[in-house]
Amino acid sequence: MLSTGALRAHLLAARLAGPVATSREESLRSYRLFAARDPRILLGLDPEWNWGAGDLLRLMADKCGVSGDPRHTSGVDVIDPERTLAGLEAFAERLQDAARRRLPILIGTGHPHRLLGFYAALADALSAAGCSVLTPAQGCCVDITTRFGLRTYNLDYVQGVALLREPGVRPTGSETGAHSHSPLPVRRVLAAQAASGGPLPELVIGDHGWVCGAGQLGFEAIGLADTDDPALFVGEAEGRVSVVVPLDDAVRSDYYRPLTRYVLNRACLSQ
Repeated sequence: MLSTGALRAHLLAARLAGPVATSREESLRSYRLFAARDPRILLGLDPEWNWGAGDLLRLMADKCGVSGDPRHTSGVDVIDPERTLAGLEAFAERLQDAARRRLPILIGTGHPHRLLGFYAALADALSAAGCSVLTPAQGCCVDITTRFGLRTYNLDYVQGVALLREPGVRPTGSETGAHSHSPLPVRRVLAAQAASGGPLPELVIGDHGWVCGAGQLGFEAIGLADTDDPALFVGEAEGRVSVVVPLDDAVRSDYYRPLTRYVLNRACLSQ
């Protein structure tokens, strides 16, 4: 069993928390774009409140532990490991409740290269506990506007985790999917599940548009977010996202394994 102290040390050593790779410039740019209602940063959320860049900075200082000083405009950003630990505790509580009630679950990621292993372990544990891990719309196409123009991606599932693939790409040992912020995949998946008459998810787990897109549609959603992803924290503040864990979402995939063990243990889902 990994202790809280050992996990805190790991968060700092792996730069999942503390000084992280996300730059202050990246974070502040995201806050400005969110305030301007740029859909690339909204991630499918339609904020109810009027969020200015200063409001977002104060929110992120509270939720993540970034510096709330607007004069701090460059360098690395910082995540308070205590806030990460608190987020993981709340995340584990939601998993435990879902397992106890055997809820239907949907899991999806826009960071498959980094986070697929983390989510796959959750899918496996929840399935073993009696939850239905839903996989609707597999193989369907999703058209997403990118900086390169309109591109078509294919929905796929790996070990119960939804992700996008570039058209024509076949999975190999190292290729896991495309990086995406879009809420369109989760909208397509939820629509397909509704059309099939099957059970709708009672908990959506993931990041980026998977969480915000589901939360905006009224589904309970929990996930992970970096300092340059204010949409998830706004969703949490406005009551449309249940739990957000602040951490760097783009470190080496094996650095998330201790988090997986910790969360599953706290949720009483260790196998």
